[in-house]
Amino acid sequence: METLEIPEPIRERCRSARRAVVFSGAGVSRESGLDTFRGAGGLWERMRPEELATPEAFRADPGKVWRWYAWRWKTAAGAQPNPAHYALVRWETLFPAFHLITQNVDGLHARAGSRGVLELHGTLLTARCHRCGRQRDMGEAIAASPEKPPACDCGGLFRPAVVWFGENLDPEVLSQAQEEAARCDLFLSVGTSSTVYPAAGLIELAQRAGACVIEVNPEPTPFSRRMDLCLGAPAGVAVPFSPRRSRAAG
Repeated sequence: METLEIPEPIRERCRSARRAVVFSGAGVSRESGLDTFRGAGGLWERMRPEELATPEAFRADPGKVWRWYAWRWKTAAGAQPNPAHYALVRWETLFPAFHLITQNVDGLHARAGSRGVLELHGTLLTARCHRCGRQRDMGEAIAASPEKPPACDCGGLFRPAVVWFGENLDPEVLSQAQEEAARCDLFLSVGTSSTVYPAAGLIELAQRAGACVIEVNPEPTPFSRRMDLCLGAPAGVAVPFSPRRSRAAG
């Protein structure tokens, strides 16, 4: 594929990289059968995020929000990691330092074998009390109460441990992600529309640090013209097509 042609100067920068960061979005899980949020056919084309993914929506109709996230949890639980997820597990072995930062909440990176994933937007695998913060397994919570959020001992309600619109990212997770982006020498943005901040700001940090920044996305993003290389292909095709196959290759 022409879109997967990697110029030798980019290959050399990949081979010489010591600190690599991968920033992943919903496009990585699309090939596992999970819908993206933006773009053609995305979830937010068919549903209103303010009715399903905000604290206000949860207060107004907790049952509706809980059932929607129960559906999303079941869909994610039935999905399997795809070649992009497994390729990123192999990427961990190619660099002295490697960090995977994801906007995804489906847990597929960890299921594929990736370690220490920084989940910027939280996780669907955990339910958290909206009042006291107590946590429990999301699957167990859904099994106990499939139609409405179960109550906590403190009197609060359990909700998915994801970051909703209008909420702040976990400051510790965001700080670590920003630190790694600001000192990497190779940054791969894969399967993300690059429109949601502060997450998209990681790309800017990597560029200011002088990193080689590569984008993998079938469609252009606001950052495409500023990338060192754009691979216009699905994640499951482009990510396994690594410019750095092994340390020996470097």
